[in-house]
Amino acid sequence: MPPPFLSRRALVAAAAAAAALCLPAAASAAGDPAAWPHAKPITWMVGFAPGGTVDVLTRMAARKLGEKTGQPVVVDNRPGASGAIALQAAARAAPDGYTLITVPGPVLYATQPPEVGKELAAVALLAQGPMVLVSGLPRPPATVPDLVQAMKKDPGAWSYASSGNGTSQHLAGELFNVAAGTAMAHVPYKGGGQAVVDVVGGQVPLGLLGVTPVLPQIQSGKLKAYAVTTRFRIESLPNVPTLEEAGLKGYDAAQWYVVAAPKGLPAAQVRQLNAWLNEIAASDDLKAALSASGSVAGQGSAADAQQFVEAEQRKWKALAKTSHLDIR
Repeated sequence: MPPPFLSRRALVAAAAAAAALCLPAAASAAGDPAAWPHAKPITWMVGFAPGGTVDVLTRMAARKLGEKTGQPVVVDNRPGASGAIALQAAARAAPDGYTLITVPGPVLYATQPPEVGKELAAVALLAQGPMVLVSGLPRPPATVPDLVQAMKKDPGAWSYASSGNGTSQHLAGELFNVAAGTAMAHVPYKGGGQAVVDVVGGQVPLGLLGVTPVLPQIQSGKLKAYAVTTRFRIESLPNVPTLEEAGLKGYDAAQWYVVAAPKGLPAAQVRQLNAWLNEIAASDDLKAALSASGSVAGQGSAADAQQFVEAEQRKWKALAKTSHLDIR
């Protein structure tokens, strides 16, 4: 009970003054590299809706990062514009080590948003792996050659779902069209999770999607898996051929996930985050998830991750140019 000689008004004023004294100290701690990463929770952005591969892997990695830092790591989904909305938000954030973003790739944009190597700094390559071509139709063509024949016989009947315009899944579909001489149409979604629902329901005849969100539906028989996009088969789908094995000679496409931060993050924090993320990528928990999706863990320095992104973007920009790809 407060002393009787202090009025309620005096108590309120004293509390306000104490709070005001604490605010600068809290703000100072949040911006103090020496206090990082213990001053406040870490926000880890994802530019796509929950349920897709990028979201699932980010959530697993975020939980492990929280264990290493002793600080909550909050996954913030900001879907839209093939991930550009989240990229813009991450680029505007303070370079203090409390904002991360998973950048999936390759991704091409009609209007370039903030990118790794410019407004964003590469921290680590988390993983890379295949996509899979699937169908939820009641009576789909039996094989990839049968599918290609059906597409050529009735071009207007075939389309494929992806997680957005210019994404790795969109690009993989366009590479399919180039390799097979087909013209299947692209149906973009705001994330792989939403695309899976419509492919399973038959609203879109095909999907070119990450393995993680479709694996349960493939295993239950709700989706037919035609082929994976990399030149190697994956352990979780041992009987599913590669697209090259299925007749599309030279076909090879992978999707990857790079962790980035706002430009200007101190080098010491970049090195520490890179070390933690390399450990997380190699951990048993993440290895199990990556194995199921056919992905492999990323390793290497932040500079290695940056060079990887640049090489991939050059490759797919060349494809977009030669195939006159519309990514609007």
